[in-house]
Order: sequence, then C-alpha cells, then structure tokens
Amino acid sequence: MKIGCIQMNMGFGKVEQNYERAEVLIRQAAEQGAEIIVLPEMWNSGYALEQLDELADVHGERTQAFLSALSKELGVHIVGGSVSTKEEDGFYNTMYTYNKDGEKVGTYNKAHLFRLMDEHLHLQAGDKMNRFALGDIEAAGVICYDIRFPEWLRAHALAGAKVLFVSAQWPTPRIDHWKTLLQARAIENQCFIIAVNRIANKKENFNGQSMVIEPWGDVLWVGGDDEELAIIDVDFSVVDEIRARIPVYDDRRPSLYEDVVTVK
Repeated sequence: MKIGCIQMNMGFGKVEQNYERAEVLIRQAAEQGAEIIVLPEMWNSGYALEQLDELADVHGERTQAFLSALSKELGVHIVGGSVSTKEEDGFYNTMYTYNKDGEKVGTYNKAHLFRLMDEHLHLQAGDKMNRFALGDIEAAGVICYDIRFPEWLRAHALAGAKVLFVSAQWPTPRIDHWKTLLQARAIENQCFIIAVNRIANKKENFNGQSMVIEPWGDVLWVGGDDEELAIIDVDFSVVDEIRARIPVYDDRRPSLYEDVVTVK
C-alpha cells in the first residue's frame, strides 16, 4: 500500500493559509498514487496556543468537512494529523481520520500534554484510545509526546493495531529522541510506525525527519529538513509473519505487570 507522508510547514496562526497548503499537498499525494495520506500535528494553527480562542476549529467542524470531502473526492484514506479544536469545556489537540468513502473512522484528543510547551495550560487532555480500520488494515493514531509513553502505544497494539500513525511537531534539539523512540515503538510492538513531523525555519526549530519504520525496526524512509511529500510502499502483511517468528504477544505475562507497585 502506498503511504503519502506530508512533512509540511505551517504558518503560525495563519489558519486560511494552512488549510490551503494542506489541500494542495493532499491533492498532490493522491495524484502520485497515495492510498493513505498522513498530516503532521496542529497543522491548522501551529502552536499559537495563546490565540486558540480566535483560531481553534469550533467542534472541529471545518476540519471534519474538509477531510471528509477530500477523502471521498480523491478516494483516499486520510489520517488528518491533528488540529486545534474548541469545545464547550476548552481546547483540544485533535486527530480526525477518514476512510476513502469520506466516513470518519477515528477521533482522538491528545492524551499526554507536553508541559515544556505549556500545553497543559491551554489544552484539555483526552482520555480515550484511537483505534480504527482503514479498509482491512487495523490501525491506531497518536500525537507527538504520546510516543514517550510505551504503555499507551502498547495498549493500541494489544487492541489489534498493526500500524501506528504518529503526527508531530517534534523540535530539532530532541530529534535523536524522536528517531530512537519511534524505532523502539516499532520493534517492541512488532508493528509499522508511520510518523510525520513538521518543518519550519531555523527560528522555530523544527527540522522534519519524518519516518516510516517496519516491525523489525528497519527505517524504510526518513524525511529531510525541508517541506516534503513522500510516497512510500508498505507491505502490511509482514506484521503477522514477524509476530509469529518472535511471539512476544504470546509470551507476555500481564499479571506480573499489573502487580508492579508504582513508585511516586
């Protein structure tokens, strides 16, 4: 299956510009044969957290209509990265996923808020998993900081996901963590990782390095430092083969893990 990874820049607080750019890149990905298209984190507004009252998508209505119409018109699945949304109880960092028929199959509010970017001061945390199917592919989606919590991604894999989509705004100073964590999540869960990061100018300090990683941990593609649209061929059928060769899931001993005392 062909995966279209959209490693895009977005204007800080420039909502109209960002929707226009996202549409151009989605259409280009579809023209180049992508069957699943993946966007980065908070692409509608960037991290303009102090302006969310003006910028966030109310109830996600604009984004949902945008993704639904494009997925149906182009006949592609879209893992819609994430956007800032506004609900009655506050603001969220929300991922919407649509299948190629224009049907919404996943809604996810980022569960782990990143204190170093003051997310916890501006956003509400989600508390639900994000499992969905794209055709016959069992998948899941998480957002950026979530990958530092292996138990969260393992929960999605245990629920059946064979590919984990990651949308992010991961900064340059910690880009080595990004690469190492993504490879670890692929190996330990024996699943594909499709991770799409943003790029920006040097002042904003985001340098892409989006990645597609197969279940052995081998990197099939890594993005560069500039805006990039990559189409990567992925064979999801190898997941079952790899899980059979090293039966990690069969050898788990969850009763031991549940009895571990959490040290505060």
